[in-house]
Amino acid sequence: MKLSLYQIDAFAHQLFSGNPAAVIPLQHWLDDTLMQSIALENNLSETVFFVPSSSPDADYNIRWFTPTLEINLCGHATLATAFVLFSILDFDKEVLRFNSKSGILSITKKDDLLVMDFPGWKPERLDVYDDALSEILGNAVITGVYKYRDILIELETEEAVKKCAPDFTLMKKHFDKMIITAPGNKVDFVSRFFAPGAGIDEDPVTGSAHSQLIPFWSEKLAKNKLHALQLSKRGGELWCEQISADRVTMSGHCVFYMKAEINI
Repeated sequence: MKLSLYQIDAFAHQLFSGNPAAVIPLQHWLDDTLMQSIALENNLSETVFFVPSSSPDADYNIRWFTPTLEINLCGHATLATAFVLFSILDFDKEVLRFNSKSGILSITKKDDLLVMDFPGWKPERLDVYDDALSEILGNAVITGVYKYRDILIELETEEAVKKCAPDFTLMKKHFDKMIITAPGNKVDFVSRFFAPGAGIDEDPVTGSAHSQLIPFWSEKLAKNKLHALQLSKRGGELWCEQISADRVTMSGHCVFYMKAEINI
């Protein structure tokens, strides 16, 4: 069996920035173990598979795998998949709809931007939290601790987020995933995302983290439209909006890197 694979840099203006994703179109789902093995072989933060949907509410069904497990939502790989469909596979509808484990995800192409309609997951403040948090983050000064799907740590400044040097071995003992964030100097907010429990110490750009960050900062800054940077080594830029109590949009660019063929 031969499969096409597209590698796309998502949330990127140029190659070797943003977050790379492997995108694999299918006609029918492969065995879960095989899809997980392919994701491990690719060794990117996410490999995404999609198949045509029989539902009137969606064009395709979509699933995302890290090198070690399947996850319930991934923004950058969804953006990369939309780029492949719109720009390479000639998808010709105005709105692309995916059915996923997190519900229906809609993507619209506006000029050179792809705009994703995602769930908004507002984190709630934790009054009691693990004393190991500061140690995990290299004794960082913590302003607040919140949680929805992931633990979200607010730090004081953009510089604190940049300089944070987590102990991933210790983090993995306590948390699968963690977001750190702070107000930005030239943007509304900055962040970094760590997922050692999912086989990714630091993810370059993370859409699912922004499903939590957008409601958090929208309320905190009292504004709906937000400009964000994820401060990984590769870096990523997102234009975000809180569009309702439980929906957000995040927009970004993609860059084509390669097309390959998998032989199984």
